[in-house]
Amino acid sequence: MVEDPKRSAEFVEALAKGIAVIECFDAAHPDMTLSEIARRVGLSPAAARRSLITLSALGYVGSVGKRFFLKPKVMTLGSGFYFAARIDEILLPELRQIVETHGDAASIAMLDGHDVIYIAHHSTQRARRATAVVGARYPAHATSLGRVLLAGLPKTELERYFARVEPKALTSRTVTDKNALRALIDEAGERGYATTVDQLDFGITALAVPIRNAEGKVTAAVNSSGYSGLIGPDQMVTDRLGDLRVAAGRISAAAARTPALSAALNG
Repeated sequence: MVEDPKRSAEFVEALAKGIAVIECFDAAHPDMTLSEIARRVGLSPAAARRSLITLSALGYVGSVGKRFFLKPKVMTLGSGFYFAARIDEILLPELRQIVETHGDAASIAMLDGHDVIYIAHHSTQRARRATAVVGARYPAHATSLGRVLLAGLPKTELERYFARVEPKALTSRTVTDKNALRALIDEAGERGYATTVDQLDFGITALAVPIRNAEGKVTAAVNSSGYSGLIGPDQMVTDRLGDLRVAAGRISAAAARTPALSAALNG
């Protein structure tokens, strides 16, 4: 864990370490030893052990032998936001409408550092592909949602992003060259939408548009995605762009009437 000089004197380091331990588990690391956890989080083994003992006592972490894993109770940490922001009442109906009209899948995401984090998703697809469940996060550079969100950043924040990010290839088609990526993000800002083909995973073509608050700031994005073998980006723009923009407008208006969702989207 890197120390942030801007942290308040009231910043609770122990709490931050515990959250970091929870966040270090993922699909590639479903269970780990103490030393593996300490290494991934950047803690000493003693500090990682204290966090694990606390999380185990609270019911968020379990262990078998020397390997630790997350327990179902950890899901309650995100459910509070889901219900307070009324995701099922406000966002899911819009995604269901998109999918009912066009098929395939639809998602809403926000920018979190160099990644996008999905806050709502609906799909009819059953094929094996990158999972877009609520809470999933993926590199922003490789998603239509991420490119729209990056295009909405103030210039100084976008420059900071490019100074720090090291885009990685997730497929052989993923754009990783920073100059090429910057051009695509600029284009998304000019057009008001972004398309991607086989960037995050093979077989995914996606189209995303921004969701703005009352002041016009981009706070989230909504997309529609389909199988690359059946639909290309041009056809997706022709068929779906108008409906996505209407949905984005309705989501923006609904969020303005919902304090918890408005606060979450506005960071």
